[in-house]
Amino acid sequence: MGGRLEIPEGLRWTERVPAGRAWLAALPDRVAECVDGWGLRLSGPPFPSAFASLALPVELPDRTRAVLKLQYPDADSTHEATALSHWAGDGAVRLLGHDPGRRALLVERCAPGTPLHALPPDEALDVVAGLLPRLWQPAGTPFTPLAEEAAGWIEQMPADWERAGRPYERRLLDAALGRLAELIGTQGEQVLVNQDLHAGNVLRATREPWLVIDPKPLAGEREFGAVAIVRGQELGHSPAAVRHRLGRLAAELGLDAERVRGWAIGHTLAWSVAEDAVFGHQIETARWLAELG
Repeated sequence: MGGRLEIPEGLRWTERVPAGRAWLAALPDRVAECVDGWGLRLSGPPFPSAFASLALPVELPDRTRAVLKLQYPDADSTHEATALSHWAGDGAVRLLGHDPGRRALLVERCAPGTPLHALPPDEALDVVAGLLPRLWQPAGTPFTPLAEEAAGWIEQMPADWERAGRPYERRLLDAALGRLAELIGTQGEQVLVNQDLHAGNVLRATREPWLVIDPKPLAGEREFGAVAIVRGQELGHSPAAVRHRLGRLAAELGLDAERVRGWAIGHTLAWSVAEDAVFGHQIETARWLAELG
């Protein structure tokens, strides 16, 4: 495959870090190798909403439409293919191929692919409340335990806060650290949970009405599994909207609302600072959640 690959705007952050530039430089060859190895035909430009992978529409040799994903090599998506295999198409897209060496996945394409946030918020929450229990299957190895991941957040968050110029108040950081420390060792049954199941990662499909894409899996308690929807801004970014999502999902799914809130404060703040960016909307959400107590 010759020439330059089109890089979606959401992936431009990779140009600003050395590891990202190295990944971008290797992408054309990796795409070409996957196309040849799986006998694919590229059928359009990359999907524009990608943030942590290059996702390309392709056709299989039998003309089945699929998506070729080349993952940015971060730890959060290491076991994405394993999670999709675990679900085996039940509420999530099917895994059609996996090349671990190239961090490449071939997955079912959702058609028409409309994101869940196109629905009114309460209709979208109806969908989420139906999907989550199907996804919460018993899980252990090789998925990273939530306890281990959260211990990493506790260790990293103060350093990230300092490096980013202390972008929020110390008491919010202390509240998040304290909540995580309380929650880690008191979890319920360990199931397959998804750190990034927000309303942009659930798409309208034909095999099922809605399918989950792009999981960032962990093994943890069910309360953590509701966090991404609670914190996500796609279904409304306001204190009232966050409070409504938290209350509704906790009530309908039989979750401990205080544990959901505690995980949401910690996870939202942990994800509010990246290598070269501070996400103000995440900080706002964590602050609103902390003020609910």
